[in-house]
Amino acid sequence: MTDNDMGKGKLAQGGGSLTEDDFNHMAEKWDMSVEDAKNNTYQLLKRQLEKDKS
Repeated sequence: MTDNDMGKGKLAQGGGSLTEDDFNHMAEKWDMSVEDAKNNTYQLLKRQLEKDKS
């Protein structure tokens, strides 16, 4: 539920939930598509999780 900040606020506004608006904000700041911002986030998390396993 990327539209719901679960009462924690959006990351881009100092909160603790990653929302669709945060991906839009990230894409704008990095001059990329929202899809690329999401994919970059996914790849980063995937690498970190694999690193944590070893």
